[in-house]
Amino acid sequence: MIPGVVLCLVILVALGWRRLRRRCNLENIRGPPCPSLLLGHEKIIRSTEQVGDLEFPWAREYGPTWRTKQCYGVDALWTADPRALQYIFQTSSHGFSKNVIVNETSKLFSGQGISTASSHDHQRHRKILNPAFGSAQLRTFLPVFQRSASRLSQKWKDLLHADSSSNILNISELTSRAALDVLGEVAFDHQFGALDNKEHDLVKALDSLFVDTILHPPAWDILFKATWNYVPSSLLYFIRYIPTKEYKRFSNYLQTAFRMGKELIDEKASGTEKGSKDILSVLVQSNLMENSQYRLSEKEMLSQIATLLVAGHDTISSAVTWTLYELSRHPEDQQRVRHEIKVARARAEGRGDDDLISSDYDGMAFTNAVIKESLRFHPIVPTLFRDASFDAILPLSIPIATKSGKVIKEIPISKGQPIIVSISAYNRLKSVWGKDADTWNPTRFLENNKQSISVNVGIFANLMTFSAGIRGCIGWRFALLQMQAVLTELIETFVFEFPEGVEIIRINAGLMLPMVKDKSEEGVQLPLRISLVN
Repeated sequence: MIPGVVLCLVILVALGWRRLRRRCNLENIRGPPCPSLLLGHEKIIRSTEQVGDLEFPWAREYGPTWRTKQCYGVDALWTADPRALQYIFQTSSHGFSKNVIVNETSKLFSGQGISTASSHDHQRHRKILNPAFGSAQLRTFLPVFQRSASRLSQKWKDLLHADSSSNILNISELTSRAALDVLGEVAFDHQFGALDNKEHDLVKALDSLFVDTILHPPAWDILFKATWNYVPSSLLYFIRYIPTKEYKRFSNYLQTAFRMGKELIDEKASGTEKGSKDILSVLVQSNLMENSQYRLSEKEMLSQIATLLVAGHDTISSAVTWTLYELSRHPEDQQRVRHEIKVARARAEGRGDDDLISSDYDGMAFTNAVIKESLRFHPIVPTLFRDASFDAILPLSIPIATKSGKVIKEIPISKGQPIIVSISAYNRLKSVWGKDADTWNPTRFLENNKQSISVNVGIFANLMTFSAGIRGCIGWRFALLQMQAVLTELIETFVFEFPEGVEIIRINAGLMLPMVKDKSEEGVQLPLRISLVN
């Protein structure tokens, strides 16, 4: 009883001190009226039907930087401003750490992997993993991407043949399974058999993981997580044992991934050859190095496996799904991509190659423009969360008007200030992407249509979809090459049409996933009408 009272008093004192320090910095920043003294805006943000329902109108009303309230009256600064993002992720990247709540939640399903590592450990993890994601190594993965795409294509053909009366398929289900099979083969030299519906504990553990755990949390959980900012990190370790659905699902996945990872590592340890660069081999080789500076502990190795499975599974399959969705709604773009693939095939056959090579994919200008536009329009991770590690002045490229009417180009922020980066809002800024930023238009990425860019952010195409700076996605080239291979196979083989009477919403379950409006009980799905080309 007494320790609990003491903890509550400590939290209240900490809250009061943080609010007092930040009040003078953000009190003049405009934002939406606070709906709850206790929950702030957190409940309505977490309960929105889809991505953009709140942040898009807020960005239009207040500019690309605004203020909201978190639980217990804490101010949060939202921004989609290009110069602010450049400062946070690149100029002062070590000065903005991952938010405690987000990082501790990530640890529940990824352990001590690269995504949750502190700045020093993150550099060590990244240095070890970098060779597995280099351009030369990725080219060796290409045949696997192509074989998996061909198997997915054949699976859809079989489904269409088995039931000729219905040609509407839920494309998100099988693209997700195909992505898991690819990851198993190129990362771990393991056959999951997900596309063939083989029983596998990992497939079950991953199924609807984020929908079951993150989507629309209850008020008590939002309030509970808000206290994590004031609890010693040593105590936060025990949250994994909370016996509710969210924590049990995460725990089950992590235990399953660790168990499978231990078996794979034991199999590889004796047979891994020096110089091998597949992802698991790199991990094993790193662990066997004598220099302890670069050595990964067993827990870190297992955590990398858990992280890679999550990061390389739903993310890539969702990106492919959203691209096919847009092409089904824009048949003229779909046909243009199909024609470009045909030309690339003829070029490959002319030089005697049986299949396309990476330079062929890179040479398909409009296809790559479609991929970029899809990543812009549908960022798989719509928001990122950071906390300032020191007092700083946040620069803005787009001035904002304060409550007093004063126009400012920078904002003083205090150490510990929560900052929420809206990738979805940045990817729709008219000042960056043009007046048609809210409209699907792949031609914006073609050379003759590109706008001049005053501030560069992101690590690909000026997009924030893969984040930026030292914590930018290590596997972004992996994701792009796999998308190129899969989309080429599918668009070359099938015609995709959007069925009448269906409305798709973009839910935010940590990842942006598709659901049919008013059918959320049916889970993640994106039904499209599919037929064979010609």
